[in-house]
Amino acid sequence: MAALARTATRLHPRPGAPTVHDSSVGGPLLWPADEPWPTYTPTYRPYGPLTTLADIRTRRDILTVAWARPRGPRENLLTAQEQEVINRISAGYSPELLPEGPLPLIPVAQFYARDVPGLPCPEGTDMLQVLWAPFEEIEGCSEAVQLRWRLSSDVREAMVESPEPVYVDQSEHVPAPCVLHPERVREFPPTHVLDDEQEKSLRVWVEGRSVDYWSDLSVAPGWKLGGWPAHFTFRDPADSDELQCGECGGPVGALLTVDSSEWDGASGSWRPVEDGEDKARNPYRNAHDPTLVTIGRGYTLQIYNCVSTPSHLPRTIMQ
Repeated sequence: MAALARTATRLHPRPGAPTVHDSSVGGPLLWPADEPWPTYTPTYRPYGPLTTLADIRTRRDILTVAWARPRGPRENLLTAQEQEVINRISAGYSPELLPEGPLPLIPVAQFYARDVPGLPCPEGTDMLQVLWAPFEEIEGCSEAVQLRWRLSSDVREAMVESPEPVYVDQSEHVPAPCVLHPERVREFPPTHVLDDEQEKSLRVWVEGRSVDYWSDLSVAPGWKLGGWPAHFTFRDPADSDELQCGECGGPVGALLTVDSSEWDGASGSWRPVEDGEDKARNPYRNAHDPTLVTIGRGYTLQIYNCVSTPSHLPRTIMQ
């Protein structure tokens, strides 16, 4: 198994206020003022109710404050005024009231090579930016998910305020602003990569030990760069014809893992000791769910990029 080990960079996003000059999840991007902002036209008409980025931020701000303040045993979580705002936001907007046409993508992540060890920057670049459409269409290979590799020093004048979509279909696909605390870890392949002999040897090895290969040793949970791709959980592993670039048909590699949580009950051994029982202190915004992103019913979105031409559209698979 030693020959199969890979080094991944766990990003450890934590709530913060990143700027365009920081590596981040959900933060602003260092974007040239004269470069068009990427857009995407949904392939289907949303059926609602829909929301907006402004309403998503308002709701999150209210809940963050509410969960953090002391509360008596029979005291409501929200004040009457807060509940009124939450109810209005939850009602959403009717799709009939919203315009059709292309919508701006939203920032998902930004990585500077100086901050994130192992960032596989193509020659002449030193940063990666990831954007997507906050809809259900982030799977596959389309302009709903886009990458930008660039040289930060080339950005002479940065865009002050990026455009935003007039509506959002999936609020769970809007990452909350987080700063990063990268950590290099060694991990081993997911079980769907192993052959029968390897699986048998591992089963023998873990017998009598208080570890589990799937949860403790193979693939690190949470947001990460590089390493092995995530386990396939609710579906069968991808076939070879699915794991290929949608533009040139060439091979792809695991670039970014977007996870619905930083660890779970089965992978508690990956929880940083610095975080302790963070979720018990604040059950809403914490180190366990810092980005507030949920993929499907708590799955992982694996972003693969083209090995030969990194600028090609990425391949994304819910795993």
